[in-house]
Amino acid sequence: MPTVEPQAGVNAEEIFELDSRYVMGTYARRPVVFVRGEGATLYDSEGRAYLDFLAGIAVASVGHCHPRIAGAIAQQAHTLMHVSNLFHNVHQARLAKRLCDLTGMERVFFCNSGAEANEAALKIARKWGKQQRGETCYEIITFHGSFHGRTLGTVTATAQPKYQKPFEPLVPGFHYAPLNDLEAFRSLLSERTCAVMIEPIQGESGIHPCDPDFLKAVRALCDEAKVLLIFDEVQCGLGRTGRFLGSQALGVQGDIVTLAKGIADGFPMGACLARGEAALTLAPGDHGSTFAGQPLACAAALATLDVLEEENLMARAAEIGAYFLDRLRTLQRTHPNRIKEVRGLGLMVGVELMQPKARAVLDSLFQQGIVANAIGDSTLRFVPPLVVTKADCDRVVQALEYALQPAS
Repeated sequence: MPTVEPQAGVNAEEIFELDSRYVMGTYARRPVVFVRGEGATLYDSEGRAYLDFLAGIAVASVGHCHPRIAGAIAQQAHTLMHVSNLFHNVHQARLAKRLCDLTGMERVFFCNSGAEANEAALKIARKWGKQQRGETCYEIITFHGSFHGRTLGTVTATAQPKYQKPFEPLVPGFHYAPLNDLEAFRSLLSERTCAVMIEPIQGESGIHPCDPDFLKAVRALCDEAKVLLIFDEVQCGLGRTGRFLGSQALGVQGDIVTLAKGIADGFPMGACLARGEAALTLAPGDHGSTFAGQPLACAAALATLDVLEEENLMARAAEIGAYFLDRLRTLQRTHPNRIKEVRGLGLMVGVELMQPKARAVLDSLFQQGIVANAIGDSTLRFVPPLVVTKADCDRVVQALEYALQPAS
């Protein structure tokens, strides 16, 4: 594993102890303290370098500490960091237009995270439904294996009982369909349905893309039933699939689109975008956020979009992602008794193992200097910065092949 000089003044054991004593135990953390990042590389307090194929879970979209973005943040921090949404700010208005142009949407509500973006989408849908068909039109359909956030509304939308049970009773009015099962979805549509929320590619449950024909049929049924179609693009958006939106890559347009994660390359930001009547549903006082759309966050997002476009990273994600998927599928053919399936689109990739050994494989990757993620017991998730190279992919595949070898 490559090394550099350890970080002066950082004692990892002290950090572990402070974390254990004072931070709520909501994360199972690895015993490592990352102190610096550059491109697709992370460095820990001991000077060890790691190839990052997780990107903070699809957050460091254009690489860690890109100088263009760091410069924009520093400049804005010396100018104006925050102003209330009771007033205008230059960057917010310009970012709103930029995002609408990229997504085909018409208006934006800014927020601070993916959960908040999805919460805004749910509120728009419920208000819109009641305006259209009265007080009983408030139900929302989502899909098994989805993940939409951890607020009470979005955890209800998340059709995974393991996230929901501790917080029951949940928000009423949600129904769940199996992904890519059109007849099951159709059976849930009713006069009470105001919206459908779906990830074009499910991320948290193991990288499960929607079938394009299924997604097009859902769009047609939503049009027929006069129901809003919400695309949760928090993880699959921002160029990761080779197009700005995952839904664009699959050839379908939503009525509402939510973004976050990679939108500002690590600076907290989210956005809920809408078109048509949905874009005009919220009125002053209906919704808001203290920190959302502040000049600092918007400057970071604008710089991120600049890098994404000027460095041609969306096309790069398509090219490198196809190469990575091909290498992984070759590895699958070599080890059919160890890899069950390789799936994904662009640089959003899942590897499902034949045995429930994802944690052990992940441990081996980490020891080899590769940062990735295990989903459940059997699936590995790779969502690296869009700046990774074919050589980086080769290194991950080589490390994965070593990790899959039987213990001697």
